[in-house]
Amino acid sequence: MTHKAAIIGLGIMGRRMLAAMRAHERFTVAALFDPSAAAVAAVRAEWPEAPIADNAEAAIDAADVVYLACPPAPRKALALASAAAGKAVFLEKPLGVDVAESRDLVARLAAAGVPRAVNFTQAGGRPIAEVARALRSGEMGDAQGIDIVVTYAAWPRDWQVAADWLRFAAEGGYTREVISHFLFLSARLLGQLSLVWARADYPPDPALCESHVLARLETTEGLPVSLLGAVGGAQPDRQEVTVKGRARSYRFDNFHGLLRSEGGPFAETLAPVETLRGESLPSQLAGLDACLGGRDHPLATPEEALAVQELVEAILAARGGAV
Repeated sequence: MTHKAAIIGLGIMGRRMLAAMRAHERFTVAALFDPSAAAVAAVRAEWPEAPIADNAEAAIDAADVVYLACPPAPRKALALASAAAGKAVFLEKPLGVDVAESRDLVARLAAAGVPRAVNFTQAGGRPIAEVARALRSGEMGDAQGIDIVVTYAAWPRDWQVAADWLRFAAEGGYTREVISHFLFLSARLLGQLSLVWARADYPPDPALCESHVLARLETTEGLPVSLLGAVGGAQPDRQEVTVKGRARSYRFDNFHGLLRSEGGPFAETLAPVETLRGESLPSQLAGLDACLGGRDHPLATPEEALAVQELVEAILAARGGAV
């Protein structure tokens, strides 16, 4: 038996998931929907027989599991409509931009009792499993905290410009889109995080998203998680999460690469980054298959995603000052 999937939202993430599901033996793509004619045309150019639904409701009706890759604003209504129809829900992050609305969403999804998970893309991969193992085994020595560094020459990046909403403060910004992944990663490895202080700076145009963020977070044991994010300057993209131990540290590089240091230069471990990147979506789908079957899985829960959203929105609210 395969899972019949609907994908709502055919932007970058929707099309990536579409390709992964078409290649996965446990999933059949039953329906696709996006209100954008251009997005639908992009899919049809690659897959002329793609099952494009007339509307979101028809896509939901055709599926067992609904993957929501749409922008945040419509996500809650579509998730609740899917759950009300008894369909499993696989959500992109963030759950939303209004924390109260997302708390309500998480509670209502739990009450519906349908399988549900959130697509933090590192959750099911080998790198996070390896670092979690090294922490548990004591190979890293005592944990010392985590450093998160995210810098871009421009936001959105070149390959994201079609998703114009990413540049606006209302729903977009790299803190919601990228740093949220790394806050999830930090909490999954070291436990619950709380925000100690933060500062977010914005361009003169109030409609635009953040340009710079700084924050200090702490675990319940008082370990520091330090965050720096910045946009501007001629530079390559930098997306690094360094999990520090007294004897060994690991660095997640550009999401999927994993480097290791015992005090000297960081060196590649596990596998080349392209290999690990290629494993990412299949590993997420393996986790989703387990979730749909009621088995243990590594995917993020809506509750974990809500905790990340609460941190993200608190950071973004610290305009020009500390909290």
